[in-house]
Amino acid sequence: MPHVLPEPGSLFELSADRIRRAATEEWPSEPVTLGAHVPSVTGYVRRVQLAGRELFAKDSVLGLSLVSVLRGVAGDGGRVRAAQAAYATTPTSLLAREAAQLRALDAAGIRVARCAGYRNGVLFTEAVTGPSLLDLITKEPARTADLMTGAFRGLAVLQSPAVVDAVDAAPIAERGIDTTFRRKFNGISGRAYVARLGADQLNERTRRGVVAVVGTVVARLLKLRLTPAPGPCLVVYGDLKPEHVLFPDGPDEHPVFIDPGLSRGGAHQDTAKLVSRALLSVLSAVPVHRSALVVEGIDTFTRGQARHIGRAERGMWLRRLLVTWLMDSVNILSTYLAAPAALPLPEHARAVVDAAPALCTVLDCVSANLTAGTDPDVVWRLALASVTREAVR
Repeated sequence: MPHVLPEPGSLFELSADRIRRAATEEWPSEPVTLGAHVPSVTGYVRRVQLAGRELFAKDSVLGLSLVSVLRGVAGDGGRVRAAQAAYATTPTSLLAREAAQLRALDAAGIRVARCAGYRNGVLFTEAVTGPSLLDLITKEPARTADLMTGAFRGLAVLQSPAVVDAVDAAPIAERGIDTTFRRKFNGISGRAYVARLGADQLNERTRRGVVAVVGTVVARLLKLRLTPAPGPCLVVYGDLKPEHVLFPDGPDEHPVFIDPGLSRGGAHQDTAKLVSRALLSVLSAVPVHRSALVVEGIDTFTRGQARHIGRAERGMWLRRLLVTWLMDSVNILSTYLAAPAALPLPEHARAVVDAAPALCTVLDCVSANLTAGTDPDVVWRLALASVTREAVR
């Protein structure tokens, strides 16, 4: 009998019902109204009105991305429904750990979208309004370096003992860039995954070109081996990207962070994630006439992050950052290109899909130079030049 893929409408109805029941149990005396669905490729997110207070409710299906679930990784709809009922009650579920991390960050003085409640696998967080780091960079490109540095300052106490203890008790290691990359592109299943990319989003000619480049870049990255970063593993935010950093009180005030994925990692990892997504925005979201200023600011920020590193280690730090950037870009591009047509994509995801050929040109250039053993500082300059060139085409 052929394998039947989960149907998006049924999956979303299941999550919406779970959110409704969890909210009723968490606040039995308060009227609850489910608002709009917030498109995402990871979890099912809804706006929720609770006695005049706006919250966001998130349901994670088996701790997997919605793209993976809808592609049948966890089985058909019946199997997903049965497995989710058990998964949601486990104390180690993804959102149980995220709730614990939000509480630990809040207690440490890091501004986050506070955990308003957690019940039966559903996480409720307070709504945060205000421009994101991406919004501000797009609007004020000359301030890119200062804005990115301000985001990092907001995480100044990330290594506090209470946060470290919380992370060691409940890390979200599966959101790590290297972990995600090696899980996606492992062996025969990884090659089959690449071969199907873009089937629902790109015309056949463009799709073939993108698939060829992604396959080549993945093969190069699988051959690259990074030596472990020196010193102890630090706590890293894990999912630090421009749309996860909000400035409700203005660009000169402390930012608010959403969707943490705290775990242990190298000192380069948060920088690499933020740089990766900022450079991706240059290709997909930043107006052409502002792109050069944004790239210049990203360069200034990145070099500023490396100033505290000894000269002997700086080249290896930059190489780690470049490889991690490549892995993250391949991860997110492949996720969007693997999404079934019936899955609503966020606006920025659609923009990335449209920019796929330009991004592939950049990834091909950078990965080829890294594989050839080119000096990391030279590769970095070539990478920025490639992004700037592709952004204005």
